[in-house]
Amino acid sequence: SALLGKDPKKYDPTFKGPIYNRGCTDIVCCILFIICILGYVAVGILAWSQGDPRKVIYPTDSRGQFCGQAGTPLETKPLLFYFNIMKCASPMVLLEFQCPTTQMCVEKCPDKFMTLLKAYTNKEDFKYYKNFCKEGLEGLTVTQILSSGLCPAMLTPSKPFTRRCFPALDQKKGGEITVGNNSKFDDGEGNIRDAKDLVAGVKNATVVIEARQVAMKIFEDYTQSWYWILIGLVIAMLISLLFIILLRFLAGIMVWVMIVMVILVIGYGIFHCSMEYVSLKSEAGSNVTLKDLGFQTDFSVYLHIRQTWLAFIIILAIVEVVIILLLIFLRNRILIAIALIKEASRAIGYVMSALFYPLFTFALLSIVIAYWAVTAVFLSTSNQPIYKVFNETACDHSRKICEPANFSTSSMKAECPDSKCLFAFYGGETVYHKYLIGLQFYNVFLFFWCANFVTALGQMTLAGAFASYYWAFVKPDDMPAFPIFSSLGRSLRYHTGSLAFGSLILSIIQIIRVLLEYIDHKLQGTQNKCTKFLLCCLKCCFWCLEKFIKFINRNAYIMVAIYGKNFCTSAKDAFFLLMRNMIRVAVLDKVTDFLLFLGKLLIVGLVGIFAFFFFSGRVKAFENTAPNLHYYWVPILTVVVGSYLIAHGFFSVYAMCVDTLFLCFLEDLERNDGSAERPYLMSDRLLKVLNKKNKPEPAE
Repeated sequence: SALLGKDPKKYDPTFKGPIYNRGCTDIVCCILFIICILGYVAVGILAWSQGDPRKVIYPTDSRGQFCGQAGTPLETKPLLFYFNIMKCASPMVLLEFQCPTTQMCVEKCPDKFMTLLKAYTNKEDFKYYKNFCKEGLEGLTVTQILSSGLCPAMLTPSKPFTRRCFPALDQKKGGEITVGNNSKFDDGEGNIRDAKDLVAGVKNATVVIEARQVAMKIFEDYTQSWYWILIGLVIAMLISLLFIILLRFLAGIMVWVMIVMVILVIGYGIFHCSMEYVSLKSEAGSNVTLKDLGFQTDFSVYLHIRQTWLAFIIILAIVEVVIILLLIFLRNRILIAIALIKEASRAIGYVMSALFYPLFTFALLSIVIAYWAVTAVFLSTSNQPIYKVFNETACDHSRKICEPANFSTSSMKAECPDSKCLFAFYGGETVYHKYLIGLQFYNVFLFFWCANFVTALGQMTLAGAFASYYWAFVKPDDMPAFPIFSSLGRSLRYHTGSLAFGSLILSIIQIIRVLLEYIDHKLQGTQNKCTKFLLCCLKCCFWCLEKFIKFINRNAYIMVAIYGKNFCTSAKDAFFLLMRNMIRVAVLDKVTDFLLFLGKLLIVGLVGIFAFFFFSGRVKAFENTAPNLHYYWVPILTVVVGSYLIAHGFFSVYAMCVDTLFLCFLEDLERNDGSAERPYLMSDRLLKVLNKKNKPEPAE
């Protein structure tokens, strides 16, 4: 008993439920959490003062200026034009994230074929051509203009997409690529080229264009079917609520039906294997042993060997016997699990507001995610523009940092005459920029910590509400008027430190897993098998550790909600309490998992089938009612995913209720003995299953 952490002195017979007169726990961790939150706010303010989301919103030209930015000379030029889009097909684009050609902001994209050589001889054409050239063309020849990189050698009909000008490519029925209705074009250097040569430069853009068209159709489908989708989600919510209510009456039937079905399926498997074993008796070569046959890549060969079916029969028979023995010896524990599940349904009936608490958790998580995302965007856009040397021929200064203001007179330009100083990316060399990666790491870590804190708050709040139900001797008279709000207030007022402590431990493990994934991603190209094996082992270990910590935290929060002790003490008490009842824990966990899985499957299946027949128009009664859609799978998939999330939200509350009542039930057994001074507070159904009863008070 001492080894399992049971201390009889700590059990107070006067305990009647969650302690209301409690004190603050884990104060040091609470102070640390508040300081880190203040630091998180400071990082956000710093990022917002230094960052510039316009770097994400607006395209940037070769000078690092924003196209279309209000209040600047480029306000009327919102589009980015590439001098030579074919250079965007270079592999360096994937490495530098920048196309190695001059880019400038323009008012509109070119809508006609034109070369500089031909436009220069026509006053009107050259006036149009200047819209896509830099300043300073006066008095220069075509050769001088091209050598100085002031104009593109050619213009091709283009269309704006994501504020960038891409060639207006099209495809005829025969598969021929055209641009501006022409299959060939003059590249401005005297060469006639095929339009398909432009494809490589805009390959990614055409994929995005097609995706954009699909997205527009999907958006139109949502505008046509959104109210029907809401109706489907409301139906899913009602079915989820109905299922939880019915568990009070049908939990036992569902569990025993499931067990009987498993036994029957295994029995049928034994029968089928026996028939196959007998039928192969007269077949030639079927008596060969598996040892003599050896390993075969064609696994169907083994199905013609009698020994294979004999092995199947033995394995299934052993499984059948084990299940039957477990039923015989664990029958009472299964009955306890069923009774607790029914009791959880009854508890939710008294605390109906708990079903909608996940909406509050979702709202808080949305705030945390939004703050993290906005801060990450501002941090990533708080760099300064960096310019690099881009060239077509060999050059020692290629990809080196340069200054565009004096590049034309620099030694780099003198040594590499055809080079250009173009905007490459955003970076910086200041102290702030040097520690920018650290701020990003802090942003990610605090995101995990805050998200886990919100989840922990939800678990402790629900645990306190359901614990007040269990320990109420007269229900609902001995319960708080508003159990959820009462429990939420206690959790925030007294146990913020405990919540922060548990979520901090979990966040550290999660950030380590993120770092391991990052290292694994960086080492993908290496062939060191030892390193790969070590990383795989570490990832597996920390995955298991995260699952274990989540289990410990969940039960620790329940004990904190009941007794008001600090996190470590509560975690220890919960762990040893569960270890003293390992078999009950395993049985209840599997029975609950099965019922909730069955509920999710039922809800998603029913709503999904209804949505399929409605939106696909397969049922004549709905032909005139269903909306006309481009893709009928869009609302169907939305309803199915939404139904699953709704069912998961309802059942997460139910699972928390079961876990809380289970710990309260175990505490009740160890704390009380059924006497008048220490009566059991469990339901009559649980008392009947345990063959226990409360003794009446002695007559005076």
